[in-house]
Amino acid sequence: MTDVLRRGRASLAFGFFAQGVAFALLVTRIPAIQDRYGVSDALLPVFLAAVPVLAGVGSVVSERLVRRVRPSRLLRWSQPVVLLALLGVGAGDRVAVLAVALAVFGLSVGALDASMNMLGVSLQRAYGRSIMLGFHATYSLGGILGASLAWAGAHWDLALWVSYLPVVVVLLPAALVGSRWYVDGDRGGAAEGAGKDAGGPGAGVGFKVLLPLCLVMTFAYIGDSTVSNWSAKYLQDVLGSSEQLATVPYNVYMVTTLVGRALGDFGVRRFGAVAVVRGGAVVAAGGFAVVASAPGAWVGMLGFTLLGLGLCVLVPQTFAAAGRLAAERDGRPGASDAAVARLNVFNYVGFLIGSPLVGALGDAWSYRGAMLVPMVLVLVTVVYARSFGDRPDRYGGGHERPRTADVGRGSNGL
Repeated sequence: MTDVLRRGRASLAFGFFAQGVAFALLVTRIPAIQDRYGVSDALLPVFLAAVPVLAGVGSVVSERLVRRVRPSRLLRWSQPVVLLALLGVGAGDRVAVLAVALAVFGLSVGALDASMNMLGVSLQRAYGRSIMLGFHATYSLGGILGASLAWAGAHWDLALWVSYLPVVVVLLPAALVGSRWYVDGDRGGAAEGAGKDAGGPGAGVGFKVLLPLCLVMTFAYIGDSTVSNWSAKYLQDVLGSSEQLATVPYNVYMVTTLVGRALGDFGVRRFGAVAVVRGGAVVAAGGFAVVASAPGAWVGMLGFTLLGLGLCVLVPQTFAAAGRLAAERDGRPGASDAAVARLNVFNYVGFLIGSPLVGALGDAWSYRGAMLVPMVLVLVTVVYARSFGDRPDRYGGGHERPRTADVGRGSNGL
C-alpha cells in the first residue's frame, strides 16, 4: 500500500503540474489570442469572464458526477479535454471556434480543478500528514514553466498553435499514462454507484457549514487576481517604474508562491494548520500594506514578494480543511468530495470579483487606496482560521489518523 500511495502522490503531482502549464499558456497569451481572432476590446471581457463562470458550472457538475464515478476517473478524462481545448484555442480561425474552445476549456477546467483537489484531500488523509501544499507547489512550478514558454512564443513571434502543440503532444500522453496510478484515497474502494442513497457523499455538509472556508477561498483569490491583473500597471503607473521592470513583480510573486508552498507542508506538520493560515494571512496583509504605501518600485516589489509568501498557503489549506470537516460530519466513503467541489466554485468567484473590484476602486478613488481593500479581506481570514483545525502533525486538524489499510484502490485496480 505504501507503493500505491507513493505512485498516486507522484501521478497527482504531475496532474497539478500539467494544469499549471496549460492555464498559464492560456492567460499569458490573451493579447495574442485577441489579435488572432480580431476580438474587440469591448468583447474581450465577455470571453474572459465566461471561462471562470463555466469553470464554476463544471465544478458544480463534478459534485454530482462523483456520486456515481470516482474522482480519479473524472480527472483522467477532464485533463486531456483541457489540453485539447487549449490547442483548439490556438488552432482556430473564427470567433465561433474560439467561443466553443473557451467554453470547453472552462467546463473541463472546473471538473479538473475539483477532481484534482478531491484526490489531493483524500490522499492527505491517507498519508496522515500535510501534503496538500506540495501538490499546489507543482501547480505553481507548472505555471512558471507555462509563462516562460508563453514568453518564448511571444518573443519569437510564434503562431499560437506552434506554441501550444508541442506542450499538448508531451503532456497529454504523459497525463494519460500517469492517470493509471491515481489513488482515490479514503473512498475505501466504494462501488461506483455509492452515494446514490441518502443524497450522496457529503450531502450533509451544506454551504452554511462551509461558509467560513468559502469566504477564505474567495478572499484569497481576490488577492491573487489583484496581483496577476494589476501588479504591472501599479508598478508602472503609480510607482513610476519602467515598462520592463513592471513585468518583474508577477514573476517574483510566482516564484515566492512556489517556495512558500514547497515549504508550507513542513510548517503545517510542525505548527498546525491554524498557525500557518493565520501567519499567511498576516504576511499577505502586510504585503498589501507595503504595496499601498510604497514610495518607489523596489519597495513595491518587496510588497508583492510578501504577497506570494502569504497568499500561497491559504487555498491548499482551505481545501484540506473542507475535506476534514466533511469527513468528520459524514463518515461515508467520499464524503469530502462534494465539499471540495462546492468550495472550488468560490475559487472562480474570487477571480471574477478581484480584478474588476480593484479597477473600479482605482478609477473612482486611487490605486493605492484600492490595495487596502484586499488587505482587509485577507485579514478576515485570521478570524476564520479556527475553522482549519489546530493540531501539529495532522492533515488539517482531523481527530483520527487514518490507517493505510483503509486506502481505496487506485484507478488501475490496485
